[in-house]
Formats: sequence, C-alpha cells, structure tokens
Amino acid sequence: QVQLVESGGGLVQTGGSLRLSCAASGRTFSTYAMTWFRQAPGKEREFVAATSWSESSITYYQDSVKGRFTISRDNAKNTVYLQMNSLKPEDTAVYYCAGRYGSLSMKEYDYNYWGQGTQVTVSS
Repeated sequence: QVQLVESGGGLVQTGGSLRLSCAASGRTFSTYAMTWFRQAPGKEREFVAATSWSESSITYYQDSVKGRFTISRDNAKNTVYLQMNSLKPEDTAVYYCAGRYGSLSMKEYDYNYWGQGTQVTVSS
C-alpha cells in the first residue's frame, strides 16, 4: 500500500514558478512509476508529466508544459517533484500525483494510488 501527499501549491502570478512535492509512504516507492495529473474547473483530469521508476528515468510531458515543467524524483526521500516555471493562467488546476507499480503510463485508469491534490492558481 502506498499513500501519497502533495504539497507546494498556491497562488502565483503569470510567469512565476512553483515546485510541487509528492511524498510517498511505503518501502516500494522506488519501483513505482509516478505521474502528475491536473484537473481544471469544469474540465476532465488530464496528464501532465510522468517519470519511470528509476532515477535515471524516462520522462514524458504533455505538449503544453514541455520546456516549462520538469518532473523528478528522489527515491531516497520517497518524493516526486514537479518544478513549474513560466506559469500561465491556463495552468490553474488541482494537481494530483499518482503512482503505479511498474512501467509508466499516461492513462489515469492505470494508476492505483492517488494523492488528495493541491491547488495551483495562476493569476493574469
């Protein structure tokens, strides 16, 4: 069983930066692919970024965040991060981290474990 707790959300102006953290419990974190999704008001939850289980990892990004967001993980700290730079109002959403054993996926139905979400608001 893995429990995930996000932190680091908040209110930021356009062009600003935030770093989200997702702390995981459980000794098998290093074997989990970890992903960030987000859900904006009135919209479906969407994939943002994913990292495979290894720290020398494969990463994938949604096209709209490429070059602005960076996903990383520290298996010694059981934590995955999402560094968000050059934020735009359209990045406003609740951000969720999710984990699954094994290979990464960009499909939310593939993920067994979810955090409670953290709100990111970007003002124009």
